[in-house]
Amino acid sequence: MNSAFLEQIIWSRPWLASVRAVGEAIAQASDWRRELNRRVTELGVRNHRNLPIQFVAQSELPAGLAYEAFISQTGCVPTRDNLHDFFNALVWLTFPRIKVQLNALQAREIERATAENTSKPRGKLRDAATIFDENAILLVTSNHELVTALRTHEWEEVFIRRRSDFVQDCQVFLFGHALMEKLVTPYKAITGHAWVVMLDMPNAELSVEDANVWQWVDVTVACQLAQGLSTADFSPLPVLGVPGWWSDQDQTFYQDVAVFRPRRGM
Repeated sequence: MNSAFLEQIIWSRPWLASVRAVGEAIAQASDWRRELNRRVTELGVRNHRNLPIQFVAQSELPAGLAYEAFISQTGCVPTRDNLHDFFNALVWLTFPRIKVQLNALQAREIERATAENTSKPRGKLRDAATIFDENAILLVTSNHELVTALRTHEWEEVFIRRRSDFVQDCQVFLFGHALMEKLVTPYKAITGHAWVVMLDMPNAELSVEDANVWQWVDVTVACQLAQGLSTADFSPLPVLGVPGWWSDQDQTFYQDVAVFRPRRGM
């Protein structure tokens, strides 16, 4: 099994905190797909049809069958020997309830489109689910003012003037596996889709490396997604703007309007 591609990952990167422990251990295994399957079985992860999740070779995906439908029908996740699919598998291990809910949403949309014989099978819900799956950032906070400033693209307010508030009141969890793949070779313009998770307990101690916190986020966001999903629910967030995630984050850094763009219409 090819594992040379895993050598590109620098596990000390701050944005990999939520998948670091499990990812680094799996990357060092002699057969990383076998180790993925051992761990997902140990966790007892099952899809929305109560089928056990397993990671299988891409060749097991039948021609003409949608990837999401295959996972729904079989519990099998086609996994190629590349960074994209490796990170996807790590997210299944870290946030399994969210992944199950996303797959359920996508599978239902595929079934609906098939039943209606529509010429536009994706639709807005499936598009939103794909964006979440590939590019979401989970922003956990109790600070409503910072969320408002983020949604209105007040970048200097969030990251300069209220930087200490952001550090104290916010935790950022990468979820999107395509986003993780991009960040293997980071550049300033990489932007994620932030999904806000409001915390009811101000000043609560949150650690991005605490498994109990991941589980709370996993349950909370899965419940949110069960209520519905729209692209309007996201806010853009340039990943390397997160405090401490890149060097030289001075005022000039955040004034780069090619990356930290003003909100349209403002």
